[in-house]
Amino acid sequence: MRPPFLQRVWGADRARPVWPFRFRWADLLIVAGLAGLLYGLLKFGRQTAELRPHVEIDLSPLALPYYTFLSLSRGLFAYCLSLAFTLVYGYWAAKDARARRVLLPLLDVLQSIPVLGFMPGVLLALVATFPGSNFGLELTAIIMIFTGQAWNMTFSFYQSVTSVPQDLREAATLFHFRWWQLFRRVELPFATIGLVWNSMMSMAGGWFFLAVCESIELGDSKFQLPGIGSYMTSAVDAGRVDAMLWAILAMTLMIVALDQLLWRPVVVWAQKYSVEDTANTEIATSWFLNWLRRSRLLALAGHGYRRILPERAQRAPVSDAAAERRTFQLPNWLDVVPLAFLVGALAYGGWRLVGMVSQVSIAQWEELIGAGGWTLGRVLVAIVIGTLWTVPVGLAIGLSPRLARLAQPVVQVVASFPAPMLFPLVTAGLTAAGITLNWGSIVLMLLGTQWYILFNVIAGAMAVPADLREAAAAYRLEGWQRLRLLYLPAVFPYLVTGWVTAAGGAWNASIVSEYLKYKNETLSATGLGYVIRDAAERKDFTLLAAGVMVMSIIVVLFNRAVWRRCYRLAETRFALNR
Repeated sequence: MRPPFLQRVWGADRARPVWPFRFRWADLLIVAGLAGLLYGLLKFGRQTAELRPHVEIDLSPLALPYYTFLSLSRGLFAYCLSLAFTLVYGYWAAKDARARRVLLPLLDVLQSIPVLGFMPGVLLALVATFPGSNFGLELTAIIMIFTGQAWNMTFSFYQSVTSVPQDLREAATLFHFRWWQLFRRVELPFATIGLVWNSMMSMAGGWFFLAVCESIELGDSKFQLPGIGSYMTSAVDAGRVDAMLWAILAMTLMIVALDQLLWRPVVVWAQKYSVEDTANTEIATSWFLNWLRRSRLLALAGHGYRRILPERAQRAPVSDAAAERRTFQLPNWLDVVPLAFLVGALAYGGWRLVGMVSQVSIAQWEELIGAGGWTLGRVLVAIVIGTLWTVPVGLAIGLSPRLARLAQPVVQVVASFPAPMLFPLVTAGLTAAGITLNWGSIVLMLLGTQWYILFNVIAGAMAVPADLREAAAAYRLEGWQRLRLLYLPAVFPYLVTGWVTAAGGAWNASIVSEYLKYKNETLSATGLGYVIRDAAERKDFTLLAAGVMVMSIIVVLFNRAVWRRCYRLAETRFALNR
């Protein structure tokens, strides 16, 4: 007689499920990988437990594997935090009309605040909270990377949830889905493709400020964490070209490995959620996913999970009428209290901020507004240039599974590579061409923001239903006609998300593109990015707060005047649910 637990896992009708168990090579490698991961996490935890606000970076290439693992761990921890934030915040904004009036403008503000706008307060608070260890400093780095990841994922998820086709919602109503069933079986699957591609872009956005997050300077104080970003910073400060090349190689290998072992399998897995009435002509594949599917350990774990999970649901069948009565509904007070708490917190923070910036003179305000106009102009030029090439390239990649398979690793590596690591080389070229940083900063800004548009266009193109493409072929729509009547309207909601997140990324990138050091010389461009970076280095928190405040106001006004109308147009005219 089999014990009750094994009966629940394997079922009483099966004599010997898979025993005697025989390991395959895939199982042995999985065990080895998990052991190595556990060892790395233990070492990471030991390093965090020690109080070392400043470390000497070993520029030997032998130290790079450990530094790369530390940076990768921070990026993945930040991504988990970003994903949780996305699902909660994006769903709340999509489902609550009253909260949406506060949440969307707040999201506009949050994505526009540069890393240095968050960093001083977060750093000082967390270091003071954990004075006996490096946990506060590590948490600061993770939160800073989070601020470069979360916003575009949240915008994408919100746009997808609000664009679920009406026939899918009607089917959910017909089957009496509760809110959780609707989310898990309809809304989340529909949003999966866009969320996956924006997740890849989020990781790229997190790497953009990696050097800033791992090597922090506030006035005379310097906080440094071991990692590939601080390795690159130390190599630049020491003038070690060989170490810079080793860092570039390590970063490239890490991005390629992450693409092949994580993102490519996830992209292949997400294909099953494509809104298609007909099959694709070619199905994307992943060697690593195929390899995992041959693992008996994973099959054993998955079988046990599937046997245990449905049992609770099968114990007490619920009729349709009972399901309707038990449909989840929040009481009115639970719908209002979180929003009231959020508004109250924002009001208190705004009151404290006004008290801080009241010391700024009229002349300084005028200078800040003028600097904001310069940065706004650069942001718009960068978005226009990025759109001109990303739309055709993104459509070509997204509409062709074969091209997507070939181009995804290349795009992922190029997009994920921290653009600030290339700034010295690009600045040298701009200087040789006689281009000042006032114009050259547009190029630097473009290096990190154009990928937001590209990844969203790719996701939008992959989500175009095959029946619409077949209808276009049947009506013999070719070239410009097919682009104008099918592809551009279909990807427009995704393109708007790309524009909004690219604009936020460009504002964020202004702190490193309008102020940089090259050959022991400080180069600057007129703009808010320069003002904020300079104020942070001088510990002028009053001017820093004023600069962030002006940037946030400009972003909110522009978003309400332009991007909000584009979103409304996308939801009413170009959404697939109309």
